[in-house]
Amino acid sequence: MPRLLVLSTSTRPTSLGRPLAAWVTETARAHDGFAVTPADLGEIALPLLGEPEQPATGVYTHQHTKDWSALVQSADAVLFVMPMYNGSFNAALKNAVDYLYQEWKGKAVGLVSYSAGPSGGAPAAEMIRTVLDRIGTRTAAQAPAVAGIHTLVADGAFQAPEGLGGQVTELLDELAKLAAEA
Repeated sequence: MPRLLVLSTSTRPTSLGRPLAAWVTETARAHDGFAVTPADLGEIALPLLGEPEQPATGVYTHQHTKDWSALVQSADAVLFVMPMYNGSFNAALKNAVDYLYQEWKGKAVGLVSYSAGPSGGAPAAEMIRTVLDRIGTRTAAQAPAVAGIHTLVADGAFQAPEGLGGQVTELLDELAKLAAEA
């Protein structure tokens, strides 16, 4: 069974993306197409590009980089649950991507974006596609965007709007196909 890493990419202590990421994780587990591992960039806590060597060398000095490399390498697919900040993806996600290089080559990647506004973070998802293409991921075309995140989280739980479950299932189906092609 392919392995899916569901990564909550906000590092804010009060991120509304964490309940969304938990819901995506449970949706992926119910999908039954993957062995699912959740992770949180806030807990991984990568400092800003602290390795002395270029990521393309794969020579890592720090344990946090070795651990991050192993986590990404162990997954057949990675699903970013990502916020939009000021019209773009967040710095912590860019930093996490930039820490590695070879680990991303050919990796199936999915995007679920969110924002407080009506776009649901879709502009951020479109912006990171360029980065992901550059490093050689195979990024899914499906990219659910969750608008009004602040209205969908109550008491720490995400309440999915109508239709989101189907969109995420379509994304998971696509990721399963991409992972199988690797």
